[in-house]
Amino acid sequence: MQTREFDAAAVHTLLAAAVAAPSIHNTQPWRFGLDPDSGTVQVRADRRRQLPRADPLRRAQHMSVGAAVFNLRVAAEHLGWDPVVRLRPAVDDPDLLATVQLSCPAADRHLSLSGLYDAVERRHTSRMPFTGRPVPDPVVTEMIGAARAEGAHLDVPDIMGTRRLLHLTEAAETRNAADPAGTGEMRAWVTSPGERALYGIPLNALGPRDASGRMPVRDFTGVLPVPRLPAVRFERHAQVALLWTSHDRPEDWLRAGQALERVLLTATRYGVRTSMLHQAMEWPDLRVAMAGTRRRCSPHLLIRFGYGSGSGSGGGRTPRASARPVAGPGPGAGARRPGRGRDQAQNRGQDRGQDRGQEWGQEWGRAR
Repeated sequence: MQTREFDAAAVHTLLAAAVAAPSIHNTQPWRFGLDPDSGTVQVRADRRRQLPRADPLRRAQHMSVGAAVFNLRVAAEHLGWDPVVRLRPAVDDPDLLATVQLSCPAADRHLSLSGLYDAVERRHTSRMPFTGRPVPDPVVTEMIGAARAEGAHLDVPDIMGTRRLLHLTEAAETRNAADPAGTGEMRAWVTSPGERALYGIPLNALGPRDASGRMPVRDFTGVLPVPRLPAVRFERHAQVALLWTSHDRPEDWLRAGQALERVLLTATRYGVRTSMLHQAMEWPDLRVAMAGTRRRCSPHLLIRFGYGSGSGSGGGRTPRASARPVAGPGPGAGARRPGRGRDQAQNRGQDRGQDRGQEWGQEWGRAR
């Protein structure tokens, strides 16, 4: 599809791509607004879906929003626009994290992101074991280049470096399991089978534990009496990559989120599956340790990547809320968690006047 008309179909394509982005615990902590006169999409943080215990500085929330911004860029180029992004454009509006202006490209402008559009639909987190077949160097090199193109770094360590990063992640997972407040916050985002939840992680999307104990996958359920997959052996030699930036400001977190999604979509194009290991980033001392001997290194995420054993081995998908115009009370209306009814879960917009244009809330969407 190629169009530069700002019609309902184009808006749906843009926002369907944006909400397909990954977010910590599938909180989907974003809001979207539209100024049709200037052709600008506003991307805002939704503070009602933040994680005070795991993400007190809202770093992961900014990364999640950054990933949504990148998907907006991909969809915009797919539709024939040249998206121009401004990060944190208004100092007096801290929740306005980005604007994406949709302009007509110059005649000699190559829209390089449009080739990633098909991967937006196919990408999802895999919490299952990988085969252990190594991802070829040319693919890894392209993933590294994808992060660099967005102003971030992606380091793929050797075997000893990988073990060190996994050990730090395991230490963080052990601390998380012993933190009642943290586990309570995390488990509030796990949803039961058959529950019509817009946000959070369904039980059928959770993977098994590693029977060998080498892979520190996040334990979302702990001692809860819920059905779970039996433990299995994960790949013996994992491939991981550390995503980091040279600075640690909110705009760097947004760039890291865009870099993350560009890396994930690049991997998806080549049939490579990915999962995120964020636990060490939730403890300041362990996050510093993840940087190792690098100078001016602010780590944001450890990405595990590899090949699945079959078409159905990627694990269950998490739900997404789609976007539609709504009106009503603003973010002060109270926090929301998975499992609320459809009417309660609509993401209602804040009235900031006609100059803001249309704002989008969220309703039932397809699973991703």
